[in-house]
Amino acid sequence: MKQNIFKHIKSDLPASIVVFLVALPLCLGIALASGAPLFSGVISGIIGGVMVGALSGSSLGVSGPAAGLAVIILNGITDLGGFDIILVAIMLAGIIQVIMGYAKAGAIANYFPSSVIHGMLAGIGILIFLKQLPHAVGYDAVPEGDEAFLQPDHQNTFSEISNMFSYISPGIVIITAISLFILILWQSKFIQKNKIAALLPGPLLAVVAGITLNFAFANSTTLAVSAEHLVALPVSSSTSSFWSNFTLPNFAALGQVEVYTTAIIIAVIASIETLLCVEASDKIDPDKRITPKNRELKAQGIGNIIAGLIGGLPVTQVIVRSSANQQAGGKSKLSTIFHGLLLLISVIAIPTLLNQIPLATLAAILLIVGFKLAKPALFKEMYGQGMGQFIPFFVTVVSILLTDLLTGILLGLLVAIIVIIINNFRTPYVLQVKNENNQKKYRLVLSEDVSFLNKASILKILDRIPKGEEIEIDTRQTRFMHYDVNEIIENFIEKAAELDIKVKTISLEHAINKKNIQKVN
Repeated sequence: MKQNIFKHIKSDLPASIVVFLVALPLCLGIALASGAPLFSGVISGIIGGVMVGALSGSSLGVSGPAAGLAVIILNGITDLGGFDIILVAIMLAGIIQVIMGYAKAGAIANYFPSSVIHGMLAGIGILIFLKQLPHAVGYDAVPEGDEAFLQPDHQNTFSEISNMFSYISPGIVIITAISLFILILWQSKFIQKNKIAALLPGPLLAVVAGITLNFAFANSTTLAVSAEHLVALPVSSSTSSFWSNFTLPNFAALGQVEVYTTAIIIAVIASIETLLCVEASDKIDPDKRITPKNRELKAQGIGNIIAGLIGGLPVTQVIVRSSANQQAGGKSKLSTIFHGLLLLISVIAIPTLLNQIPLATLAAILLIVGFKLAKPALFKEMYGQGMGQFIPFFVTVVSILLTDLLTGILLGLLVAIIVIIINNFRTPYVLQVKNENNQKKYRLVLSEDVSFLNKASILKILDRIPKGEEIEIDTRQTRFMHYDVNEIIENFIEKAAELDIKVKTISLEHAINKKNIQKVN
C-alpha cells in the first residue's frame, strides 16, 4: 500500500519555505566559492530538491550544492580548462555513485560512530553560528556557504569575526535584531498557542520584515543597505536569456584522463558527505526513521548525472538544510520537493523581489539553526556518556571548526578508532587473585573479544605468574580469540610443567591444546 505523500502537507509546506530561504543564499554562495556561474548553484538546489528528493528514501534529508566540493570544483575548472569540462566529470561522478548504490556501498555508513555523528552536528552548528556573525553586522567579505577555517580572503573564521567590528552597518544590525526577535518570538509558547499566528512561518515573516526595512532605509545615509549586502540572484530579462544560464557539458573531454580522476574524487567525497549527513539526519528525526543508504547513493548519482548535463554543481545531502527542515517541522520528503519547486519558481517569477532580501535576515535564520544544532545540552549529554564517547565527539567538533567538514569527520573517526583500540588493549581480561592455605590462586577471565591488540598485555600477565602457583583460565565469555593470543596461552601451558605452575581451564578446549591442562567443567 502506497503512503500518501501529502499526508503531512500542513507541516511540510511551511517547512519547505524555511528550507528555501536557507538554501537560496547557500546555493549562490557555494557557486561563487566554486568559481562557477551563480545560476549553477540554483540549478543544483532545484535538482537536489525535486529530483533527488523524489528518488531518495530520506524523510528529512535535503540535498543541494555541497560546500565541501567547492575547492575541488574551483581547481577542476582551472586544471581541466573550463566549467563545461568539469560538468563532464560531475556527470561521470553521478554514474559512479549509481554503481556504488547497486554495489551496496551505502553499508559504509553503518561504521560511523555515534560520537562522531553527534560531533558533526555540533561542529556544523557552531561553524554556522560563527560564520553568520559577520553577515549579521554587515561584513560580507566571504560568501554564504563557506565552511573552511582558512578563507579565500586569507583570513580565518576567528579573524573574520575580529575584523567585522570595523565594518558594522547600523541598518543591517537593526535588521538582524528585528529578524532574530521575530524568529525567537514565533517559537515561543505565546505564538504557538495562537492557531492563526502559528500557521505563519517565522522565517518568512522575518524575510518580509527584512525586505520592508530595506525599502524603508533606502533614502537614509546611515541606515541604507547597499547591494553587496543583499541576495544576488541572476535576473533574466527574456526567455532566451534565462535559457542561456544553462551550460552544456563538453563531451569531447571524455578523452581526457584527468576528467575521470576528478570524477572519482567527486564521487567518493560526495558519497561520504552524503552518507554522513544521512546518519546525522536520521539522528535528529523525531520519528527515528532509517534512510535506505544504497537508495540514497542511487538518488544522489542520478541527481549528479542531471546536474552535469544541464550545468549544475555536484549535489550531496546537506546537514544545514536538513536540520533547518527538521527544526521547521518538516515531516516527509514533500518539504524537500517543495523547496526545490520554490527555487525554480523564484528564479523564473520573482528574482528581482528576492534580490531585495538582506543577507542579515538570512544570517539571523541560520544563527537560530546553528544554535539549535550545538545546544549546550548536547555537550553535557555526551560528557555524561563517558570519555570514550566525549573525546571523539569533542575532537570532531574542534576539527570541523579548524579545518573543514570532511577533514574534521576523518580526524574524529581516527580518534574514535584509537579510543576503541585503547579500550580493547586495556580490558581484554579480568585477573582475580585469592589466598588459600598460604598459597595464591590466580583466575584469568578473558573478555568476549580478544584480538591481537591484547597480545602484549596477556603475555605480560602470564609471565608474572610465580613458580609453584595455580592459575585458572576462563574463556566461557569469549566468542572470538585471535590466533596470536591462542598461541601465547598454548606456549604458556607447555612451559607450565617446567615452572611447576598448575593450569586449569574452563571451556577452553575449542581454543587450546589439552596437553598439561586440568579441565574444569
